Amino acid sequence: MVHAVRIHEYGGPEALRWEEVTVGDPGPGEVRLRHTAVGLNYIDTYHRSGAYTLPQLPCIIGVEAAGVVEAVGEGVSLKPGDRVAYAGPMGAYAEARIAPADRMIPLPSWIGDEQAAAMMLQGMTAQFLLRSTYVVKPGDTILVQAAAGGVGLLLCQWAKHLGATVIGTVSTEEKAELARAHGCDHPILYTRTDFVAEVKRLTGGAGVPVVYDGVGRTTFLPGFDCLQPRGLMVLFGAASGAPDPLDLQVLAAKGSLYVTRPTLFTYIAKRDDMMASAAELFEVVHSGGVTITVGQRFALKDAAEAHRVLQARGTTGSTVLVP
Repeated sequence: MVHAVRIHEYGGPEALRWEEVTVGDPGPGEVRLRHTAVGLNYIDTYHRSGAYTLPQLPCIIGVEAAGVVEAVGEGVSLKPGDRVAYAGPMGAYAEARIAPADRMIPLPSWIGDEQAAAMMLQGMTAQFLLRSTYVVKPGDTILVQAAAGGVGLLLCQWAKHLGATVIGTVSTEEKAELARAHGCDHPILYTRTDFVAEVKRLTGGAGVPVVYDGVGRTTFLPGFDCLQPRGLMVLFGAASGAPDPLDLQVLAAKGSLYVTRPTLFTYIAKRDDMMASAAELFEVVHSGGVTITVGQRFALKDAAEAHRVLQARGTTGSTVLVP
């Protein structure tokens, strides 16, 4: 019998239940996948809490994993034994599942299962943020909020690889050292230092062309004061809660600024776009330009504890759940 982590009602980590589930045979266009590693992401807490409502309950949450194909349905080119990973179809917190074949990304032999589960969602998020939402260029100076988080560490490394100077906010000395080791030129302890004033000092008063903000409420509005005229605020997460509604006159008053709230799933909705994003991610990891750091491991059945630690900001880098 297969086990999975399900929620029957929205709530805190205690809403996550380890239960037996039935997994049938794949239909046309589907695969049966045995998970070997599952990625933990902040979006999982939004699904669990109801911040992002789900189509129906009970539901198996989780949107990222790696595994081995066990069976395939009609019209599927993948074969049993193929190693794949994905970011997107809900239902990753399970030992095995049925999944759409067209969302599966074949893995190169040099990528390990835990590395794959730790890199797909966060890695492709970093890819579209740096290469599409705002195209980072050599000589740019950028600001990354929560630079020691999973996406933050990838943004720092990749932006540095692209020739940018990276300023990043962190909460502790330990996280500052971690961010620095992953390409952040100027870690700022926002718990001790006014990060807006420090960004202005580091840029000679000019500000930065782009702010990548995965924190939300506590950093969003101050972040606009870090931007140069016509700069872009990229809000891609809300770890501290959703920001208050924005008066659009603020954008005019602070220098004809831009703001966007992008999501990975929009950028990879088409398979061709998804595969191109994954290919660029694999290339930069294989070249050594980006290193995937698995900072924590939990048993899948202990997903509730993993959520507690994540929301208490007790994690660094990526976290995987092991079935």
